[in-house]
Amino acid sequence: MDVLDLRAVPHIALASGESIPSIGMGTFGSDKYGPQPVADAVAGAVRFGYRLFDCASVYGNEDLIGKVFEEAFAAKAVRREELFITSKVWNDMHGPEKVHASINKTLQDLRLSYVDAYFVHWPFPNYHAPGCEGDARNPDSVPFSLDRFMIAWEQMEAIYDRGLARHLGMSNMTIPKLETVLPRCRIKPCLIEMEQHPSFQQQALFDYCKAKGITVIGYCPIGSPNRPERDKAPGDVVDTGLPEVAAAAKAHGIHPALVCLKWAVQRGSIPIPFSVHEENYQSNLRSVTEDPLTPDEMEQLKKAERNCRLVKGQVFLWPGAQGWEDLWDMDGNITQ
Repeated sequence: MDVLDLRAVPHIALASGESIPSIGMGTFGSDKYGPQPVADAVAGAVRFGYRLFDCASVYGNEDLIGKVFEEAFAAKAVRREELFITSKVWNDMHGPEKVHASINKTLQDLRLSYVDAYFVHWPFPNYHAPGCEGDARNPDSVPFSLDRFMIAWEQMEAIYDRGLARHLGMSNMTIPKLETVLPRCRIKPCLIEMEQHPSFQQQALFDYCKAKGITVIGYCPIGSPNRPERDKAPGDVVDTGLPEVAAAAKAHGIHPALVCLKWAVQRGSIPIPFSVHEENYQSNLRSVTEDPLTPDEMEQLKKAERNCRLVKGQVFLWPGAQGWEDLWDMDGNITQ
């Protein structure tokens, strides 16, 4: 395997002053790939030059990924301090003391003494069974509550104080929710994960985070063609087929997926594409080290916005909710 010159990989500065890679590898198998193929891809990615890995307890593969990290450290393929490893607390672990139990399990599985960032995966304690259908509903689901959220966040702050997480993050938030929680945070999030790709740019939320000094990690950066069936709906846009993306791909002689990654990095966010295929994850990383998009192409890609949210989150809806839009505070107010 060729190894990428790590000096060519762009980095981005966090509010903490730490510099991290501006592209990483996701580890969500999308219900299509079991833990072993994902872990094998992580092993290959470490060897090739990836240094940022986005994990989560709910993905069900942290134990095998931890074995990969341990073996890489033992073989001196990479040092622990060279990696930026993230994980997330799942929705059913928001209660008192549960966040502590969650990160302890993650650290045990990943075979680490700390993670570089720990996220609240969703702002609700709403749980769904792994691999459930899109119309599945948990009758115990509830709408967002500031007090409930802060029970989890205060534990996150304690985890930070103990050195178990070097940065804290939130995920799947909205501006109204952030406006509500940020004033209550003793330690504010350094990172926000949100869906982001050319057909769903979330410009207002992106700009809000940037103004607050919060770095954005974008999931589904190429439109997630392998996302679970429950997250697919009629009318969903295929980003790699958008004319603005196709035009840039033709001009550069590359796959349209790589245009999406270049766009994200040049915009100032951190995409976390996932693939189990060596040629794909290698080209994903290599693409952001060479042949950047032109300013005109970046401007044209703004026109690719179709307001097409792919991960609608409908499985987290509570009794009485009208539809998936209620999760995202579409009218600028927190929906109850």
